[in-house]
Amino acid sequence: MTDSDKARQGRQAGFGFIFALALMNSISFGIMIPILPNLIKQFAGGDTAAASEWNLVFGATWGLMQFVSGPILGLMSDRWGRRPVLLISLFGLGIDFLFMAFAPSLWWLFLGRILNGMTAASFSTANAYLADVTKPQDRAKVFGWMSSAFSFGFIIGPAIGGTLGEYDLRLPFLAAAGLTLINWLYGLFILPESLPPERRTTSFDWKRANPLGSLALLRSKPGLLGLAGVGFLFQLAHTVLPSIFVLYVGYRYNWTPSIMGYTFVATGVSGVIVQTLLVAPIVQRVGERNAVLLGLLAGMLGFAWYGTATTGATYLLAVPIFAFTGLMMPGLQGLMTRRVMPQEQGQLQGANQSLMGIGSILGPIVFGGAFAWSIRNEAFHLPGLAIYLAAGLMGLAFLLALTTSKAPVPDAVPAE
Repeated sequence: MTDSDKARQGRQAGFGFIFALALMNSISFGIMIPILPNLIKQFAGGDTAAASEWNLVFGATWGLMQFVSGPILGLMSDRWGRRPVLLISLFGLGIDFLFMAFAPSLWWLFLGRILNGMTAASFSTANAYLADVTKPQDRAKVFGWMSSAFSFGFIIGPAIGGTLGEYDLRLPFLAAAGLTLINWLYGLFILPESLPPERRTTSFDWKRANPLGSLALLRSKPGLLGLAGVGFLFQLAHTVLPSIFVLYVGYRYNWTPSIMGYTFVATGVSGVIVQTLLVAPIVQRVGERNAVLLGLLAGMLGFAWYGTATTGATYLLAVPIFAFTGLMMPGLQGLMTRRVMPQEQGQLQGANQSLMGIGSILGPIVFGGAFAWSIRNEAFHLPGLAIYLAAGLMGLAFLLALTTSKAPVPDAVPAE
C-alpha cells in the first residue's frame, strides 16, 4: 500500500469518526431537550418559575464556560493535535450526562454543566479536523454534512428522550452517556491524528489562549474578523427559537406537544435535505460567498414569515424557506478556513466557539425578554417581536457579508 493510499484511508476513517461524533453528540443533546427542564423542575420542588430561572442560569453558565475555554482548547489542538482535545471533550460530555443521571441535588447537576462547558470543544475541534483532512474546494460540502448531523440528531434525540423519559426521568441521560462514551472509545482506539507534528504550533501561548487574544487572529487576516461577525450575528439570531419556540407557538397557535414534535421533525428533515443534497451543488454553482448570502437571505425571510404568521398552518409554510439557512455555515466555514494556516485552524474554531458562547448567553435574555414584553404590553401587542429581532440580525449579517472580503483568499498551505 502506498503512502497516498494510507493517507486516503486515514482521511476516510477520520471523516467517518467526525460525522459519527457530531451525530452522537447532537442525538445526546436532543435527548436532553424534553427531559432536562423537567429534571430541574423536580429538583426545584415542582416550582415552574424557579425551574425556568435555574434553566436560564444553566444556559448562561454553559455559554460563559464556552466563551472562556473555547480559545484554550482550540490552541491546545493546534499545539498537541486534534485527537487529544476531541477525546477530552467527549469524556467531559459523557461525565456530564452521568452527573445528570445520578445527581442527588440541583448543585451537582449545575457542577456537571460547568464541567461540560469547560470541555465542550468537540464540534469546533471537529471542524478543525475536517479542515486538516479536506481540500479547500471540498470543505463547504463536508461542513454541510456536519450541519446535517445536527439536524439528524434533533430529529432522533427528542424522540428517544421522550420515550425513555416515560419510564424514568434519569434513563435518557444514561443513554446519552452510553452513546458519548462509545464514541470516545472508538476515538481512543481507531481515530487517526489529522495534524502532523510539522504543522503544529511550536509553543502554547497563553496570550492567545483567551477570548481577547483570539481576536488577534481574527484581526490579522483579511476579512476574517468581518466573517466572524457574520457568524456571530447568525448564531445569535438562531437562539431565538430555542429560547421561545415552545412558549411562542403555544401562546399564538395553541399547539400541543405532539404538534410541536411534528414541527421539529419537519424542520429537521428539511434541513437534512438542504445540507446533504444541495450544499455541494449550490456552492459549486455560485461559490461559497454567494451561498453565505443565500443562507442569510433565507434566514431573514424565514424569520420574518414566522413572526408574521397568524395561523399555525401559515407558520409551517415557511419551514422549507428557512431550511436554506443550511447553506450559510458550510459556506462561511469554507471561507474562514481558507484564510488561516493549518496550525491556526484550532485557534480559529476556538475563537468561533467563544463567540457562540456569547450568543448563547445573550440570546435567551434578549429574545426571552422581548417576547415577555411584547405579550404583556397592551398598547404594543406584537407576539412576533422577538422573531422580528432575529430577522433583523440576519439582515445585518447579510449586509456585513456583502461588504466583507468579496474576493477569495488563496490558502497559505493546502490540506493534504
